[in-house]
Amino acid sequence: MPANHTRRAFLQTISLGLGTTLAFPSIIHAKPSFQKKKLGIALVGLGSYAKNQLAVALAQTDNCYLAGIVTGTPAKAEEWKRKYNIPEKNIYNYQSFDQIADNKDIDIVYIVLPNSMHHEFVLRAAKAGKHVMCEKPMSVSVKEAEEMVAACKKAGVQLGIGYRLHFEPFTQEVMRLGQKKILGDVRFVQTNFGFSIGDPTQWRLKKELAGGGPLMDVGIYCVQASRYATGKEPLWVTAQLGPITDKQRFTTVEESISWQMEFPDGIMVNGFSSYKSNIEQLYVSATNGWFQLGPAYGYGPLKGRTSQGELNLPVVHHQTVMLNGICKEFLENNKFPAHTSGEEGLRDMKILMGIYEAARTGKKISLAS
Repeated sequence: MPANHTRRAFLQTISLGLGTTLAFPSIIHAKPSFQKKKLGIALVGLGSYAKNQLAVALAQTDNCYLAGIVTGTPAKAEEWKRKYNIPEKNIYNYQSFDQIADNKDIDIVYIVLPNSMHHEFVLRAAKAGKHVMCEKPMSVSVKEAEEMVAACKKAGVQLGIGYRLHFEPFTQEVMRLGQKKILGDVRFVQTNFGFSIGDPTQWRLKKELAGGGPLMDVGIYCVQASRYATGKEPLWVTAQLGPITDKQRFTTVEESISWQMEFPDGIMVNGFSSYKSNIEQLYVSATNGWFQLGPAYGYGPLKGRTSQGELNLPVVHHQTVMLNGICKEFLENNKFPAHTSGEEGLRDMKILMGIYEAARTGKKISLAS
């Protein structure tokens, strides 16, 4: 079979090594559409990501639209109301949020709040009978993540995590190359993501809001990459906290953190995340070659190459293809894609907390289920 046909078939059903075959709707070839309407999405929290990425995406999506907003800032509410022509009845604050249960315009609530607030608003959205998308990491503890999954199951609503890169072509090619062993068995993965953080007063530098430092912000991309590049789950982890060089900013969260994980078949992973180092790289070594992305995790454009040459793939707006893919799957099957599920987010939370435990104790921490 020609290589391009092999790649196309793989992108239609990609296994992430989680015991199920996962479909990536943004790549699947067109089939009869069963959608009757666009899904209405309400954004909860109108910070930079909501304003500069999700709102932009929702103006371009085919099967969902910005139906409502939830904010604690009246000025933002007025600005968004005018800009996006949002009806007054679809605008809520954090106190009136529960009234969203009575709003038939809103099908999905998308939580874009600081990490520590995810748990509360996912539970409230589930109680209101709304399907929920939540930014990653899904919570600040394994216990909270488990409660979020359980609450949505009990309420009979879908819970999804905003894994935008799952729908991005360069990332999907990494999945194909690694999981299908195109260049042989994966032997080693190096994954790094860090940047120099700015405003020392921002919520990301407050543990009570963020749950941690760079690991809980950009480090989760590295954890995800090691899983989707191998299609396997880690067995154990060791980790080390980096030195604190800026005592003004890093009073409650780590400045940087490194970790090492072993996956089945002897695959080793080195990870690094930082709020003081500008780095964004994924490198995968296999028995018959290598492949890498750099930039690997940001909003793009991503770039990549293999030991056989450059990767020439489409450049897309990540949030647009993510929302299109998730909502298309829901409209056709009444479910979010399995690879964006709350259970997937819970797996990441267990690994993140394992990394912190390893760094705190100096011990090798088992990650086997």
